Amino acid sequence: MIRIQTILHPTDFSEPSKYALDYALSFAEEYNASLRVLHVIEEVSSALYFDMLQAPPLAQLMADIEKQAQQAMEQLIASDLRARFRVETLIRKGVPFLEIIRCAEETKADIIVCGTHGRTGLKHALFGSVAEKVVRKAPCPVLSVRHPEHKFVMPA
Repeated sequence: MIRIQTILHPTDFSEPSKYALDYALSFAEEYNASLRVLHVIEEVSSALYFDMLQAPPLAQLMADIEKQAQQAMEQLIASDLRARFRVETLIRKGVPFLEIIRCAEETKADIIVCGTHGRTGLKHALFGSVAEKVVRKAPCPVLSVRHPEHKFVMPA
C-alpha cells in the first residue's frame, strides 16, 4: 500500500500552479497527509545596470519580493482550507528546481505535486522547465499537472 504522509507543492503563483494545488489538496485529504507549499524566489545578481536604472538597492528589492511572496502565500490557501488541512508555507531563495529537490529531501516528501506551463519550442529552450528538471532529479515520485488550457497540439 502506498503511504503518502507529506506532500510538497511548489508554486510560482501561476494558473497552472494553482490548478495543481487542487490535486495536492485532494491527495492531502485522501491520505490525511500534511501539505507543504513552497515558493522559490530566484536570486537576482547584482549587476551594474541596477545602478544605471536608479533601481532600489538589491537588498531592498529582494526584501520587497519576499514580502509580496509571503502575501501571495497567505492568499493562496483560504483560511477554511487551512483549518481542514495541515498546511505549512515555505519561502526559499535560489535556483527553483534545486530548492524544490532540497526541500523534498529535507521534509521527506512522499510526493511532489507541481504544475507545468507546457511550454514547447523556443519558449521551452529559453526558459527551460522547472517541472521537467524536478521529475528527473527528485528523490520521490512527482505528479506533473498540466493546466487544461495548455493542450498538446500534434505536429502536422
